Amino acid sequence: MTPSEKFQKANHLMNEKSPYLLQHAFNPVEWYPWSEEAFEHAKALNKPIFLSIGYSTCHWCHVMERESFEDEEVAEALNKDFISIKVDREERPDIDQIYMNFAHVSTGQGGWPLNVFLTPEKKPFYAGTYFPKNYKYGRPGILEVLKGITNKWSESQKDVEALAEKMTAMLNSLDKKQERISFDRDVFQDAYAYFDQNFDIKYGGFGNAPKFPTPHNFFYLLRYFKAYKEPHALEMVEKTLTQMYKGGIFDHIGFGFSRYSTDQTWLAPHFEKMLYDNALLVMAYAETFQATGNNLYKDIAEKIITYVTRDLKSPEGGFYCAEDADSEGVEGKFYIWTMDDVKKILGKDRAEFFTHYYPMSEKGNFDGKNILNLIATSLKDIEENQDIKSKLELMANELFQEREKRIHPHKDDKILTAWNGLMIAALAMAGRTFNNPSAIEQAKQAMTFLEKKLTRDDGRLYARYRQGHVKHLAYLDDYAFMIWGYIELYESTFQTEYLEKALKRVDQMIDLFGGERDIAGFYLYGKDAEQLIARPKEIVDSALPSGNSIAAYCLAKLGKMTGREDLEEKAEALFLYFAGNLSQAPMAYTMMLCAKLFAEEPTKEIVLAGKKEEVAIREMIKSLNEKFLPFSVVLLNQGDGKLENINEFANNQGLLNDKPTAYVCQNYQCEQPVNELEAFNKLI
Repeated sequence: MTPSEKFQKANHLMNEKSPYLLQHAFNPVEWYPWSEEAFEHAKALNKPIFLSIGYSTCHWCHVMERESFEDEEVAEALNKDFISIKVDREERPDIDQIYMNFAHVSTGQGGWPLNVFLTPEKKPFYAGTYFPKNYKYGRPGILEVLKGITNKWSESQKDVEALAEKMTAMLNSLDKKQERISFDRDVFQDAYAYFDQNFDIKYGGFGNAPKFPTPHNFFYLLRYFKAYKEPHALEMVEKTLTQMYKGGIFDHIGFGFSRYSTDQTWLAPHFEKMLYDNALLVMAYAETFQATGNNLYKDIAEKIITYVTRDLKSPEGGFYCAEDADSEGVEGKFYIWTMDDVKKILGKDRAEFFTHYYPMSEKGNFDGKNILNLIATSLKDIEENQDIKSKLELMANELFQEREKRIHPHKDDKILTAWNGLMIAALAMAGRTFNNPSAIEQAKQAMTFLEKKLTRDDGRLYARYRQGHVKHLAYLDDYAFMIWGYIELYESTFQTEYLEKALKRVDQMIDLFGGERDIAGFYLYGKDAEQLIARPKEIVDSALPSGNSIAAYCLAKLGKMTGREDLEEKAEALFLYFAGNLSQAPMAYTMMLCAKLFAEEPTKEIVLAGKKEEVAIREMIKSLNEKFLPFSVVLLNQGDGKLENINEFANNQGLLNDKPTAYVCQNYQCEQPVNELEAFNKLI
């Protein structure tokens, strides 16, 4: 029975577009969306706020809904003594960040669902994550929590309000610097040492369980390998990316990676698949392919692209957010198999061949069934035998065709500017690395979608699109990730318009999120957006790299590409502002460290002069794309004057001897221009 059949009366979420809010629209809880109406109602009735934050593909959010928010007893307690508000964290990262910060400092932990109690003035005084209905798993039940809060509010409201005032002041002081410290290059080695010490030699990854991919950690280790000539940094990346692929966190039938693994071996994931994880992993595998030349990483990246473009692409060109872990109310049901399933589809002999490489058992490895994996299999046996590889691919496709007949997990079909920016960057990077024009075309289509559907008439970006409806002024992440997409598209197409648009967005980003002149660091939400109880500047690179980290990287790179020193200075101001954070826990800021390494390391500045269609230019571009050159910028001067307003110096670097020419500069000196591919390869 669906919630809409069980509870006929809709609450205040019914007219929302967020898939997460709509999931709760028929709960017996009288949910409101985040709105002044809700807060005014709370003030009028002098009731505290129960704020619940989650997202549509969150497994424990579903569990709490089934146990508590669909329960009449819980609903009665909430409706009697509280004003209840639901927030989709993916649509409102500003609200989520503020109250998640509160949860971390007040309880030492956070996660989703995030449940916070506020005064009617939006000020927090108590927080928790998953609450069962009644006490279990060592966790307090929501009924007893609600009773305790109700009693406290009625008996000593002034004390509660005083605590909320204190907590709000604390939230506003989190990024206030008591003293500035200079940036110390030791943080690069400190971050590497952390990963080295915590590396799982057998299964890859860092620590035990749960294990998260966190692709920007791989970005950092790859750059550390390049800058410090440390082979073990590359070895850790290769081992982890290989073991992740072998595990069940990778969908060996339909492709794509799940959110994270619950165990050390990468076998059992929470099965939700997020657009941003898969975008970042495409980049990690593409860069590792460049660094090693190992075609395994190319194959994995292209499988991820197959999944995303097949299952997450909208007809309009943008990309949806995610697919759920659950189907038919059961986690992983869509993805797991019995021995009988496989024998029925493949036949006994072929099933025996298949399960030799993808081991299965009658007992199973997950709730009595099997998550397909290659953990105990030698990839070498498959990769070096094309006949075996082809047979396994054919069988996997047969299983895929049968699996498609199952009831699919819920798909969160909203389109976010930020996550699309990451996917655009990934497709553009992979397209040029693997010489895959289709991937580049997909990136261009998605960017066109953002420009047409998520941009206001005056150029201001929106954050979310769903079913023709846009909402929420874009956040820092939306701007920074979209700018990264523009940069990667330029490097993949050499269409100057992408650089022009990147620069325009950078100037908007500085204006909207830059804050006071003498303070560096970008705010999460814009000066023209709803002003909340705090205005955070997020730097932690957690599941996603922070907006500040990507902004710093884009500022540094665009500065070098265009000669705009003001952009490089802005990046340096960011590094200085966050130097204290970096020195205290560098492993938590690996994308910011990538940006700083780019700014610190000697940069190869490459200008190619000639038409993109000319054989010599095509060969030079192909040679560049095959190499891992993280500390380089590349421009193409086609002699049409389009670079004049972007980089005057590059615009003046033309043909030598009337032939396509390459100019390479590094360490404030330029090499002799060359016309031949062999000479060019020696320079780079």
